[in-house]
Amino acid sequence: MSYGGSQRRMSRPLTLFIVCAAFAAGVLGDRLTVLKAPQYVTFREGDWPVSGEKVPDLVALTMGFSVEDELGWPGLQAGSLFQRPQASILVVVRGVDSLDLPQSSVSYPLENPVPFTLDSVANTMHMLFQEDTPVVLQLAPSEERLYMVGKANTVFEDLPVTLQQIQGRLTQDGSILSSLPHSSLRRNNEADLLFLSELQVLHDIAALLLRHKHLAKDHSPDLFSLELAGLEEVSRRYGTDSPQFRDATQILAGVLQKFADDMSSIYSNNAVVEVVTVKSFEAPLTRKSRSILESKQISNPGSPYNLAYKYNLQYAVVFNIVLWLMIALALAVIAIAYNLWNMDPGYDSIIYRMTNQKIRLD
Repeated sequence: MSYGGSQRRMSRPLTLFIVCAAFAAGVLGDRLTVLKAPQYVTFREGDWPVSGEKVPDLVALTMGFSVEDELGWPGLQAGSLFQRPQASILVVVRGVDSLDLPQSSVSYPLENPVPFTLDSVANTMHMLFQEDTPVVLQLAPSEERLYMVGKANTVFEDLPVTLQQIQGRLTQDGSILSSLPHSSLRRNNEADLLFLSELQVLHDIAALLLRHKHLAKDHSPDLFSLELAGLEEVSRRYGTDSPQFRDATQILAGVLQKFADDMSSIYSNNAVVEVVTVKSFEAPLTRKSRSILESKQISNPGSPYNLAYKYNLQYAVVFNIVLWLMIALALAVIAIAYNLWNMDPGYDSIIYRMTNQKIRLD
């Protein structure tokens, strides 16, 4: 009898521990954090989860673009009809579910963390701003990590493209290593080198835009999609309880905050900076290698057969406007022609004022 009572007493703390662990897992899961946003882009504070596959639609809506399916997410309020952000920066951090980011930032749970790209947003930008120079720069976890499309290619000629070039940048003048705090990370380890190389890319992107501010002052918005896999490699190499992983997470949080501040300042506080932290993706997202200076244009880059684009989302709206306007103009022409044909000249005193009354009666 006493044994059963003690078992029940032991089960209560165990049950409480399981409940607390489940609650902590729900709170500390993958996150979507908004570091910077203009005043006219309002994110509401709340615990509304956002699906990973809907992140591209969320980025499109913050840029003022239309999406095919309604998002149905209460975290983003309707924005201004006359203002749109000049840039959207999305940084995806793999290998950790949350970072020690500022408390002032707005954060939401991320569910169903599937791999995604912002190619649809980039295609919309190039379709709407064909005559301008939108910057579309993406960092992908592949051998050729950086690639860019658009007309601003010459500005980024000095930006390292391949992983080997990025790692070599660490040994040059102006390397980010001189500004990082002392840590347990070493350049002679491959995982540490990958992590430090990605930090160098963030630093160089902000530095290049700072020297070419005219890109941030034009009428076309810019898009930056940067996926960082260095922290994931550090966790695999040393483990999540290692001092290397703890130092890496602290350094990355500080670098991301500085990167967000720099990008927001370059775009005069008209940029949206978001950070997605995921422990791991179900399937890795890989890209085919493309040069950062690639300028070849085809009618539809997403089709291997060079097919035409699908109908634009605004096709139905434009079609109805043109159709009913043509019908209204046709009816107006018919009505005017009918009334002119059946006009009684007796009522027109200007033309027949000086004519004979008898002629007018005949």
